[in-house]
Amino acid sequence: MTAKLLSEGLGTALLLIAVVGSGIMGETLASGNVAITLLANAIATGCMLYVLITTLAPVSGAHFNPAVTLAFALRGDIPPGRAMQFVIVQVIGGLLGVWVTHVMFDQEIWQISTTVHRTGPAQWVSEIIATFGLLFVIFGGLKSREEAVPTLVALYITGAYLYTSSTSFANPAVTIARGFSDSFAGIYPGHIAMFIVMQMIAVGLAAFVLPKLFR
Repeated sequence: MTAKLLSEGLGTALLLIAVVGSGIMGETLASGNVAITLLANAIATGCMLYVLITTLAPVSGAHFNPAVTLAFALRGDIPPGRAMQFVIVQVIGGLLGVWVTHVMFDQEIWQISTTVHRTGPAQWVSEIIATFGLLFVIFGGLKSREEAVPTLVALYITGAYLYTSSTSFANPAVTIARGFSDSFAGIYPGHIAMFIVMQMIAVGLAAFVLPKLFR
């Protein structure tokens, strides 16, 4: 169990380093070009996801995401107690990843995001779609071609950054952690709760729909 928890915590931390770090680097290099920054953000996140899932899936399943953990728990694949432990270390890992990133870029460790545009009905619907799509890709991949899941998830998230209005957070631990980075990847803490509510709605939809597709 220790290895599984370490895998989930470390994996989530590394994921946030990719998400936040690529946003900071992208903004620095792109000189205000948001499109280039977002593209760099998407590519770096997708690359890190491929690496993390490939290396850590044999250890813990490579969830790095409370929505994914809950979806597996609802299927009966992991017990509730273990799911709760996974969620706790994912949130802690995400926060640690953000703070390490701030150190790496010589920024203040403790930050609160002032990014206030990540809210409203369009982005809330976007988070339902992004999270449902992620679960569709994971469970569909596990059913049809398990070894392809790292590639499928990496490609999905890279694309979803660019075709969802919310830039596809699709992960409560990532959403919480990004509230503590006043950078390109940030989200104002007051807007976190609704993103997570939408992500949980997507988990419920997935629990209802996906078993009918992937028995």
